[in-house]
Amino acid sequence: MVWVKFVASLAIILFAGTKLARYGDALAEKTRLGQIWIGLLLLAFITSVPELSTGIGAVTLVSDKELAPDLAIGTIMGSCIFNVLIVAWLDVIHRREPILSRASSNHMISALVGIVLIGLAALSIFGGEKIAGLALGWLGLPSIVVIVVYLIGVRWTLHSARDMQSASPQASREQYQDMGMREVWVKFILAAGAVIGSGIWLALIGEEISDTTGLGAGFVGSLFLAVSTSMPELALTTAALRIGAIDLAVADVVGANMINIAKIFIIDIFYTDGSILSAVSKSQITTALVAIGMSLVVLIALRFRQRRKTFFVISWYGVILVALYIYGAYALYTSGVG
Repeated sequence: MVWVKFVASLAIILFAGTKLARYGDALAEKTRLGQIWIGLLLLAFITSVPELSTGIGAVTLVSDKELAPDLAIGTIMGSCIFNVLIVAWLDVIHRREPILSRASSNHMISALVGIVLIGLAALSIFGGEKIAGLALGWLGLPSIVVIVVYLIGVRWTLHSARDMQSASPQASREQYQDMGMREVWVKFILAAGAVIGSGIWLALIGEEISDTTGLGAGFVGSLFLAVSTSMPELALTTAALRIGAIDLAVADVVGANMINIAKIFIIDIFYTDGSILSAVSKSQITTALVAIGMSLVVLIALRFRQRRKTFFVISWYGVILVALYIYGAYALYTSGVG
């Protein structure tokens, strides 16, 4: 029965995520903000809401207090590596040329900020009990540092995107003349609501999966829940690529990683037993390091643009991303069973 509920919630997320691509592109057109702004500020936030809902649900609804931190942070870290893996998928289905060769170089800033944020989280987890006392009330100081760095990074990214858009204005598209602004917003909010509701549901399903399978919370959070809560990104970016919105797709997956780590701050507010990063098992460091490695690969690929795919159907960075993801999943499995 638990797997039926898992599939049902997954189906809702996939459907809603697909709809978000069209409405997000419509908003980019009608507001004249551009795909990077909409992808980073709006779509990346909406599609990463399941991670936030799952994290908050884990620390407030899951009865096992030792299980909750790993379930919450594991979902976030696992989602980060799956989000970067989506780049490899996009590269495969974009048959003409490497996907990152068509993306804006402005995404390099988002990738760099994401690496810094994941690194800060990894250092905090490594510190463990040594940083447990670094807190303002029950809120851990590392979480506060993370949100500050995130806000600085977002400002830097959007400022650079605005300058780039001003220097190279694109011809306005009129693909959504049949849709009014109000209609777009209403449908966007309805799709977002479906994603949020199913994300909260997933928090409870995760505990059931852990109890049923006997797998550790870190493995359940970083694989099962992470993959499912990243389905909006997968559905949205695939749909965005099909309509030619490449920057919208890349901004969503790269921006989602920034937001994912920033949401540790919000989850820590609901976790009243101290700094949540100090309560997480060390197995999450492996996931964080894999996420950093995968993000570095994307950063390098954006910097040194490849004109042709190395292996006909996939670029060199796609192969490395898949290999790193498999390694991360295996390492987490071997440390999470029991």
